[in-house]
Amino acid sequence: MNGQLSIGQFARARGVRLETIRYYERIGLMISPPRTSGGHRVYEAEHLRRLAFIRRGRELAFSLEDIRELLVIAGQDGPVCGKVAKVAGPHLANVRRKIADLKRFEAMLAQALSACTGSMPAPECPVLSMLADEIAA
Repeated sequence: MNGQLSIGQFARARGVRLETIRYYERIGLMISPPRTSGGHRVYEAEHLRRLAFIRRGRELAFSLEDIRELLVIAGQDGPVCGKVAKVAGPHLANVRRKIADLKRFEAMLAQALSACTGSMPAPECPVLSMLADEIAA
């Protein structure tokens, strides 16, 4: 295939579903690939690199809009770190907030679970009680 991949080969090479690739193309994150005379998409190395960038961004919990902005910045010449920091800085703050929330949730659950004897009826179970208290709050 001369270094070119069909959409199925492309999806398998990156471990994503066909629908994901089509969606990224539809919203403009992925550059639409050229097509064969039969209308089939043909992906090349640049598409693989771009999808890897998008997937890594999603793994790091960046929003699709942040990834779009980072892709634009990545394609620019000259100093770009300041522009990247404007996107990544607020994202880092959000990640830190989520970590703090998770730590708080972990402590609450650990405390309730440590008080759970395994022989209490439903209304007295500390974990179920904690969940009911959160719903009522």
